[in-house]
Amino acid sequence: MHKHISWDEYFMGVAALSAKRSKDPSTQVGACVVNEDKRIIGIGYNGFPMGCKDDEFPWGKEAKEYLKTKYPYVVHAEPNAILNCTSSLKNSTLYVTLFPCNECAKLIIQSGIRHVIYASDKYHDTESSLASRKMFDAAGITYQEMPEIVLELRRKEV
Repeated sequence: MHKHISWDEYFMGVAALSAKRSKDPSTQVGACVVNEDKRIIGIGYNGFPMGCKDDEFPWGKEAKEYLKTKYPYVVHAEPNAILNCTSSLKNSTLYVTLFPCNECAKLIIQSGIRHVIYASDKYHDTESSLASRKMFDAAGITYQEMPEIVLELRRKEV
């Protein structure tokens, strides 16, 4: 029998595919929210709010002025996935390609999500990530890193 992918691999693959929609040149993040019945109820990726054109706002990480960086404008993948949800998030699982920052952790906790599975934790030692873990632990939110998966997508040449 052909080896099939696990549910975790499948949902993280959806999150990784969603990340490909992001226009951010340095960090593309995707998220997928799944209910207890293993149904996808929301997906999202990092980008500017609706109506804010990608070519009219800065994508840079560094500038002399904060307002000339992406940080005051970008909506992270997690809140986009939460806002795109089609049903209750109670006891759901969030698959996300990057461990959530502290601001996203607050939204995750408040939304009713109970489990977070992430692919990368490259900011593990930052204060933001430390705060996220502290809040997740206090709120009883489980979180775990998923072993790397390789998602191969090819565009057919026309």
